Amino acid sequence: MPRRLADVKLLLIQIRAEKIAAVHERQCVLEMTGLDLTQLDSVNVTSVENVPAERYDAADAVMIGGSGSNSVANDDPFTPWLIDDVKRLVDREVPLLGSCWGHQFIARALGGEVIHDPVKGEVGVLEAHVTAAASDDPVFDHLPSAFPVLMGHHDRVVTLPPGAIEMAYSDLSRNQAFKMDGLPVYGTQFHTEMTPDQLVERLSQFRQYMPDDDEFEQMKSRIRPTTEASRILPRFLEMLCS
Repeated sequence: MPRRLADVKLLLIQIRAEKIAAVHERQCVLEMTGLDLTQLDSVNVTSVENVPAERYDAADAVMIGGSGSNSVANDDPFTPWLIDDVKRLVDREVPLLGSCWGHQFIARALGGEVIHDPVKGEVGVLEAHVTAAASDDPVFDHLPSAFPVLMGHHDRVVTLPPGAIEMAYSDLSRNQAFKMDGLPVYGTQFHTEMTPDQLVERLSQFRQYMPDDDEFEQMKSRIRPTTEASRILPRFLEMLCS
């Protein structure tokens, strides 16, 4: 394992059919973590037939990002082999973090249930609440009982996989964050890699999440800092150096 953050190698699995969104996501991860370009590798599974094993082998940790066009509740060409990849990573106890789509996909890959549910979709800066289990976890133990998070989803995890521990929930939906018991495997429905301003930029690209102009402007007016949530991704990487 790396001794310091400057030695960490992170592999970002992207699900981005739109190039501008893929570039934006990479930049968000770099800015949130403080990693440099040499420390971040990325593979966009919408345009490849597999992730070469050597890319996984070179990584100290793997992150699965979000998606503006794909639903975990449906099958894509990459779904079967990416499920197998997630299972292998978990079996090898490779540190793994899913954000938004990635959170849902890890849950599905390990036996949970994800549904498409626009009625309970959450977009913008909303409040999450921690569970009692969060206080004993090195990634979540800094969080107050309630904290603002960045949302943008129409799918949700309705059943966690066996062995998963719920770490956070919202008033509208459970399972906003989880950890696999005894493993360095995490998922957050909210975006741990973005700042509020970056969320506005992203939603400007994907207006299907908030197509009404007035609603979009109201959402922007309610934007506020998400300081506690912005520490989750860095703490996940810092865990590798402990």
